[in-house]
Amino acid sequence: MKGCEWHAYRARPRGGATDEGACACGRAPHDPERDAQRRAPAVDEEPVTDLLAARWLFGTSLAFHIVFAAVGVAMPLFMVLAEWRWRRTGSAAYLELAKRWAKGTAILFAVGAVSGTVISFELGLLWPRFMEFAGPIIGMPFSLEGFAFFTEAIFLGIYLYGWGRVGPGLHLASGVVVAASGAASAFFVTLANAWMNVPAGFEVLRGAPSDVRPFVAMFPPGWAHEVVHVLLSCYVATGFAVAGIHAFYLLRERENPFHQGALRIALGVGAVAALLQPLSGDFSARQVATTQPVKLAALEGQFRTERGAPLRVGGLPDEEARETRFALEIPYGLSILAFHDPQAEVLGLEAFPRENWPNVRNVHLAFQVMVALGSAMALVALAFLYYRLRRRALPRRLLQAVLVTSPFGFLALEAGWLVTEWGRQPFTIRDVMRTADAVTPVGNIAVPFIAFTILYLFLAAMVIVLLRRQIARSPPASALGPGAAAEGTA
Repeated sequence: MKGCEWHAYRARPRGGATDEGACACGRAPHDPERDAQRRAPAVDEEPVTDLLAARWLFGTSLAFHIVFAAVGVAMPLFMVLAEWRWRRTGSAAYLELAKRWAKGTAILFAVGAVSGTVISFELGLLWPRFMEFAGPIIGMPFSLEGFAFFTEAIFLGIYLYGWGRVGPGLHLASGVVVAASGAASAFFVTLANAWMNVPAGFEVLRGAPSDVRPFVAMFPPGWAHEVVHVLLSCYVATGFAVAGIHAFYLLRERENPFHQGALRIALGVGAVAALLQPLSGDFSARQVATTQPVKLAALEGQFRTERGAPLRVGGLPDEEARETRFALEIPYGLSILAFHDPQAEVLGLEAFPRENWPNVRNVHLAFQVMVALGSAMALVALAFLYYRLRRRALPRRLLQAVLVTSPFGFLALEAGWLVTEWGRQPFTIRDVMRTADAVTPVGNIAVPFIAFTILYLFLAAMVIVLLRRQIARSPPASALGPGAAAEGTA
């Protein structure tokens, strides 16, 4: 697609077509002089402070909401596994665990619903030009996400209040629906984000979107790798966070079956997902190299186009000198990672117009943080699975490692989201609409940014208080009775 499409759309007469004919995706010659004339003056004169405030407000909202979205994907699976283990073993520890995790899921779901509603309004209020252009194209995944959300809410209510009121099979099935609909919500939202990274399924005819193909737009090139990566990251982040909480209590009360069972389920899911994530990353690298080469160049700090490009570990990109300093370079690593060919050519940032570069240093550093944290969790996952497969008790040092790495999943999740969003800049829709063109013309956005930041801090404090009460009341081993023991040891 050409960068002229959005400017043609903005400049079109409201009553009909432009007098310059069609500007269809890649089929009309790109004329920079004509595009400059078409650019709306109001967009060019957008105050930088308001643009940054809008980005900060929306980014803060997403950074807050993404935590609850990830928990909404993974926690229902944990509570279903706990109930399943109770029905299979009769262990009172698993029954208590299923009930407590269900209550925790409800608390986090409620806060996530609030923050998600805020984001839905912010899309229209902060980015009206984006919604005007993209709404008819990617409205389907947003609508389906709404259906998945309400399905999750309905069946979560059945699960919470159905203990002893519905049959055991129906109760367990309601939990499965909650887990599936939570994953479906993330699936549909990620499809919309994938379209923003690789827009497809439409043409731009006479300055307006035309020939919209909803299913093509819903499944653009590269959608599968992004969906898999996001879903795995949700299970990793939540699994390690929950496991860290119970590892803390196991370090104080080693034989507590409640915490043993919780650690076994949470870290079991998180460990498997952590080991699958590098495979997903390999798939992602090859997709990004094909569909978003400028993003690949930015996240790897690759300024020059070259064959046998090295993979850089660490380092600080210098955009003025056009080099990445202090990096450990693995020869041929990037060519192998991106194309599975040590002599493959990797496009550098110099192959693209300077005005289309993202902030290279931010993208590269966020990517390095994500990889480093993910690698640390993968090592802990390997150690955990080693002891579990040998049916040996987890050593104290491994429990301490689980505790230390417990926040790594969410930190890596946030860093990965920044890689995705920063790497697409300066575009909201890659090569179609710039972020400066999408922002609202309304000023003074710094005021709601401060107000919503205070709101999010308040909500976060309330969540911590409520969850702390749930966790602090976890039963000692003696309170669970003789049938409490979870199988094996942690």
